[in-house]
Amino acid sequence: MAEPTAAVPERSAHDFRSLLLFGGVYGAVVASAMIAALTQYGHNSAASRRYDAAWLLVTAFASALAHGYAHYIAERGPHRRGQALRALVAEWPVVVAMLPSVLILAGAGWGWWPADSVEYPAFAFNVALLFALGLLSARWAGRRWAVALVTGVVDALFGLIVVVANAIIK
Repeated sequence: MAEPTAAVPERSAHDFRSLLLFGGVYGAVVASAMIAALTQYGHNSAASRRYDAAWLLVTAFASALAHGYAHYIAERGPHRRGQALRALVAEWPVVVAMLPSVLILAGAGWGWWPADSVEYPAFAFNVALLFALGLLSARWAGRRWAVALVTGVVDALFGLIVVVANAIIK
């Protein structure tokens, strides 16, 4: 006779949305903070931009791994086989949210566009991403368009705080 096993909970649309929104916001903020830190001393050669892109990519994967692992160990009770891997894979939105910033920096390093001040387009992208995620989350929650737009603007303001902090630090 087989032992009874606990049913594996199905991932709901809400879980997917939560992972997507959290990972997107987290990734956009971490990308902006990393870009601010990496460009603090004004190094703007093509080689330094390639270096910055590589470090941002390493940070994206390290953040996702650390976050997935934290979710895994935070769950109480026995763990099922493969649960750790699923927890790590579920953090893909963090990496995806950071990839455009990696591409912007790498593109400057590869000569696709000037390497000087390329952090500002990356900041602009991340602020726009935060706005879009705020708008999307409010609409998914059933909020009216006006409230959703305000939510997007407030979320974008958080991204602007990183940009302003970068300007002050420089």
